[in-house]
Amino acid sequence: MKGALIVLGELAGREAAARMVDGVLDDLLIAPDDDAPPAPGAIYRAVADRPLKGQGGMMMTLPDGQTALFRGAQGLKPGTTMLVQVTSYAESHKAVPVTDRLIFKGRSVIVTPGAKGLNVSRQVRDEDVRETLLEALHRSRAPEAGHGVILRTGAVGLDADDIAEEADSLLDLADAVLADIEGEPELLVDAQGPHDLAWRDWPHSNETVEGFEAHGVLDALALLDHDEVPLGQASMFIEPTHALVAVDVNTGGDFSPAAGLKANLAVAKALPRMLRLRGLGGQITLDLAPMAKKDRKQFETALRSAFRSDPIETSLVGWTPLGHYELQRKRERLPIPKGLAQ
Repeated sequence: MKGALIVLGELAGREAAARMVDGVLDDLLIAPDDDAPPAPGAIYRAVADRPLKGQGGMMMTLPDGQTALFRGAQGLKPGTTMLVQVTSYAESHKAVPVTDRLIFKGRSVIVTPGAKGLNVSRQVRDEDVRETLLEALHRSRAPEAGHGVILRTGAVGLDADDIAEEADSLLDLADAVLADIEGEPELLVDAQGPHDLAWRDWPHSNETVEGFEAHGVLDALALLDHDEVPLGQASMFIEPTHALVAVDVNTGGDFSPAAGLKANLAVAKALPRMLRLRGLGGQITLDLAPMAKKDRKQFETALRSAFRSDPIETSLVGWTPLGHYELQRKRERLPIPKGLAQ
């Protein structure tokens, strides 16, 4: 099938959503287990517990005995109650990373308390479209709300009244949360589930349907059970460890002089999607196929271009003395377990 398709359903008893593009699995979201750490986006009323001397951080108390790490805590005293939002999943046996810069994200609008101004995403470059979106936002109470508001690319093509309605809804939620500062640690806004996230962050799909098996999702998931990812004659092996995600690149049966460069360019193109589908983040180390140092710039350009359209924040760190290439990727998702297609 040509075009983009959102498929909703369940995997292993957990809510899930898949995005198919031209018949290929492009993205996958699955709800975490009940005992998983707090998910990114959740907003808590937390209490400052104890400072981390020399690190500029503060351990925070969350409900149910959970702990969080708030960085940049200069001047914050233990016992202070504050609102925090989870920024990424915590690594095993570590505190949940949080920030005091809350954001309320919808399909077409983002509300940012503490910021100012009405803005349109830089990805919307057409000036007429930008002006139309701002006119729609002025139908809401955003101009006098006192919060920053950003119109997302998902707002393009939506009805002006729908944009204004979502803006007002998010502004009301922001005001209610900001007013709820007093009390014991408590979850105030839960993170959204896969179905809601699919509606929010995958707005440009042609159709939304149900049934993973009927639309080829299960077949695509079965391929994710293997560490090896075929790339023509070349391949890469993606292997998560406790310390990092290792990616090993092989040229396979290609023995031409440019085999290494071709394999590495194929990896650059495929890597964002493969990491996204596997839910992998943290430190990522690429053991690339041999190539001349003069070809590194071409590889870096291809890698940067591939990650530019990826929704998960990824820093391209650079080369190591041993010739490996390192990336740092935000842990917005948990690793996808194997065997989901069974």
